[in-house]
Amino acid sequence: MAYIKPGKPQQNGFAERFNGSFRREFLDVYFFETIRQVRDMAWVWMIGYNEERPHDSPGDVPPAVYRQKLENSNLEMSH
Repeated sequence: MAYIKPGKPQQNGFAERFNGSFRREFLDVYFFETIRQVRDMAWVWMIGYNEERPHDSPGDVPPAVYRQKLENSNLEMSH
């Protein structure tokens, strides 16, 4: 990551998208008083970001819903 220039999504689109979402939906929304508070709230936000909110790639559904559909289908999940 040391060689990726800030603001260059063509160099790492996944990191740029996450950083933008994290800033807009978390850092710009809350006022923090302690580092501990940031860590605790970021953990909760990250669970929502990764598991509960719809994602474009798996058909605009949350990953948990996509995983459940996949587990109930004849397809196998790769690890």
